Order: sequence, then C-alpha cells, then structure tokens
Amino acid sequence: MAISLDEVRHVAKLARLDLQESEVMSLQTELNALLGHFSDIQALSLHDLEPILHASNLVNVWSDDFVAPSLRRESALKNAPVSKAGLFLVPMIIED
Repeated sequence: MAISLDEVRHVAKLARLDLQESEVMSLQTELNALLGHFSDIQALSLHDLEPILHASNLVNVWSDDFVAPSLRRESALKNAPVSKAGLFLVPMIIED
C-alpha cells in the first residue's frame, strides 16, 4: 500500500503544515519507505516466540524497613550555614 501525493497533502493540511511541493514529494517517499519497513516486519514469522511483557528481566529489589539510630538534630544542623528553630534555612527561589 503506497501513500499518494493527495494523501500527503491531506495529512499536511490536517496538521496545518504549509509544505512546498518538493517537501510533499520528499515526505511521500519517506512515508512509503516507512510503510515498506512495516510490511517487512509483518512478514516475519513470530509464531514460535513467546510474548514477553518487558524488554529486560529486571525485578525490584526491596530491602526490609527497620528502625535504626539516626543523627541527632544538633549533629545534623552543626554544619548548616543557616538554621532557625531546629530547621535548615534555604534561600527562597520562587518569589511572590
């Protein structure tokens, strides 16, 4: 199945593309080549292959959650350039 110049013009009109005649002809050639690739893919015999859900066999690795000692607030704020009321102060990046 080949794409005609009229079909290319119609799709270009729907996409609101103002194409020159040379661009229409070039696009027709490229689209017909693309359809040729699709027909090559459809011609492949894939009946022996099992369908797969993902391209890779990666699985999530989950670790167990457990309570562990963490830094005390004073230790965490010790190297902060600015803190107030036990919180980190950061510069405002979005102004009203």
